[in-house]
Amino acid sequence: MNPNLNQLQPYPFQKLRQLLSNVNRNDALNPIDLQIGEPKHATPDFICQAMIDHLNGLSVYPTTLGTSALRNSIATWIQRRFQVTGIDPDTEIIPVNGSREALFSFAQAVIDASSDYPVVVCPNPFYQIYEGATLLAGATPQFINTQPENQFKLNFSQLDHAMWSCTQLVYVCSPNNPTGRVMSLEEWRELFALSDRYGFVIASDECYSEIYFDERNPPLGALDAAQQLGRERFTRLVVFNSLSKRSNVPGLRSGFVAGDAKLLEKFLLYRTYHGSAMNPTVQAASTVAWCDETHVVENRRLYVQKFSDSIRQLSEVMNVQMPDAGFYLWIRTPISDTEFTKRLYQDYNVTVLPGSFLARDARGVNPGENFVRIALVASPQECSEAMNRIKALVAQL
Repeated sequence: MNPNLNQLQPYPFQKLRQLLSNVNRNDALNPIDLQIGEPKHATPDFICQAMIDHLNGLSVYPTTLGTSALRNSIATWIQRRFQVTGIDPDTEIIPVNGSREALFSFAQAVIDASSDYPVVVCPNPFYQIYEGATLLAGATPQFINTQPENQFKLNFSQLDHAMWSCTQLVYVCSPNNPTGRVMSLEEWRELFALSDRYGFVIASDECYSEIYFDERNPPLGALDAAQQLGRERFTRLVVFNSLSKRSNVPGLRSGFVAGDAKLLEKFLLYRTYHGSAMNPTVQAASTVAWCDETHVVENRRLYVQKFSDSIRQLSEVMNVQMPDAGFYLWIRTPISDTEFTKRLYQDYNVTVLPGSFLARDARGVNPGENFVRIALVASPQECSEAMNRIKALVAQL
């Protein structure tokens, strides 16, 4: 067996199950599960109908590069959403089976494990796929702590010249999971400068980019940041996005990577051997999904309602801040995050995720400690009820 498998930690939800395994939940209250970032809004009917209409696609092998119709719909969406001009659907876009598998496999294609000390840099807290991809590619993860004292910004000075010199890949997540922070243009300028100096590749995870709260101010993305800063054809930059959160189709497993054509040429070669071509029926449904914005606006309206109500309710008993984007509340707990999670489950039958499960000890601190991540994915009524129960627990404490 690959010895690197022994370096993998249990997934956060495995840790959560173990944490709660001996806790008796309060069955007098209906359960409300807010621990998993799984969209619960209804899948739009027109996406379901597109799958039904194209079931004959199951009779053919798909190509790894996908159909031109899908790549063109993605290119058009990128140009419309991010005002990025001239993206080439044939060389700068690859459809993928959700951002998760692509974020993992990209590291396998990029990392040169034969170098002396290959490093991959990740934010901390982080999406655990980044760490697993790093370890199984034969590299070492290095973490940049993001903390409230710095508004959860990435402070690149936490790593010295020697560490940056070993860095081959940097994962960033904007809007961030779990903090909801969106990277500014100045942060992108600094990261691009580091990439130019040290030669590492940037993998920008943007799967939450379409859940924001001001229709006039959508989050900045890596591609438009690169274009605004005058960079040439997305050098050493690849962006990952997905329909899961945007269109409420997590089971569709549909997303894309876009960016540096030279990198994507090699990534496509890897994927051809990896056997990860997207189902033709899924491609057809994805094509129509990327072409429609009406359902996405309605999706955001529901999240705006839930966040507004949740912030108002929780602000009565604790300091809670509106995130820049995404569908998570990242809140500081009055007791340890694990004990808070157990008490909330035991007394109020609400499940959230301890922040320490989403982070690692780095430079003497686990930046997820004494935080919990609350996924506002349930109905507005359930979210409102959950906030009332959290308020009751905090009042007890």
